[in-house]
Amino acid sequence: MESTVTLDKVARQAGVSSSTVSRIINGTANVSAAKRENVLRIMSELNYHPNVLARGLASGRTMGVGVLTQDISSPFYGSTLRGIEGALQGTGYHPIFISGHWHLQEELEAIDFLLSRQVDGVIVLGGGVPDERLQEVARRLPVVVLGRSIPGLEDQCLRLDNFAGAYQATRHLIELGHRTIAHIAGEPSHRDAQDRVSGYRAALESVGLPFNPELVQPGDFHEAAGFLAATRLVESRILFSAVFAANDQMAYGVRLALHRKGLRVPEDVSLVGFDDLPGSMYTTPPLTTVQQPVEDMGRAAAQGMLRLLRGERAEVQRMDVRLVVRESTVRRRSS
Repeated sequence: MESTVTLDKVARQAGVSSSTVSRIINGTANVSAAKRENVLRIMSELNYHPNVLARGLASGRTMGVGVLTQDISSPFYGSTLRGIEGALQGTGYHPIFISGHWHLQEELEAIDFLLSRQVDGVIVLGGGVPDERLQEVARRLPVVVLGRSIPGLEDQCLRLDNFAGAYQATRHLIELGHRTIAHIAGEPSHRDAQDRVSGYRAALESVGLPFNPELVQPGDFHEAAGFLAATRLVESRILFSAVFAANDQMAYGVRLALHRKGLRVPEDVSLVGFDDLPGSMYTTPPLTTVQQPVEDMGRAAAQGMLRLLRGERAEVQRMDVRLVVRESTVRRRSS
């Protein structure tokens, strides 16, 4: 009969102590990446599977990290979750994903559910949970927040400069000669959407262009919202030569609405999105957009959580956005 593979056997073959193997498994080891990879490789070769329940009982941990997202099916959040999952892989910790669906009550219930499962930490991706509630949760267990800045938890919050990204997108259109630029806004209660509207306005003001509220249409970050907003714009007969959508998904909807109305992108209307989702380079035409390092953001959030679980500072770093120019924007034709 094949003998059971033990933690001591893994340690002997790896040339480290049993306690080092244990700390690598539960994510608390302060060892080099090479040593960690060597131990994980030997565990795989020996088909060693640590007893998660026993380890949790011994350490007082559940080895679960709660992740509150907004929509698991969203391409944006899907990429972020892949980054989180990848960073936790091999650490002994496992993510527990739950969606808030952009509804505050669902988000609050999700937080309560994760706490009832006694997760070891919580990663929050955007959303509208009040700052006070997140501060309260952070007094009980480690918290990392992506897309927001919570007073008192600033070093545990990973934010991108949505204002700068929107400013770059709008300035790009202005520099192509566009003077009537519509904006399809995101969920109005979310900071990302607010910052992108502000960046759009600031870019107009930087060259003396007036802000026209009729050119700003409400949306909710989904394709259907972009389609309906662009349809309203065209049917209102407000003149515009370019559209900046607050995310790529709404830009996809805008593109379809313009097509249905007989308008070509970019010949008649230039179009810019925000996110640079994997599919955006394959649209017709390929979409000019503001790139967010989405999977890297998820990875950084999880790495910050692991540091907190080791009793260290989260040290989440600010990440930059950049404009990716493709074929959906061209210089405005002279009338």
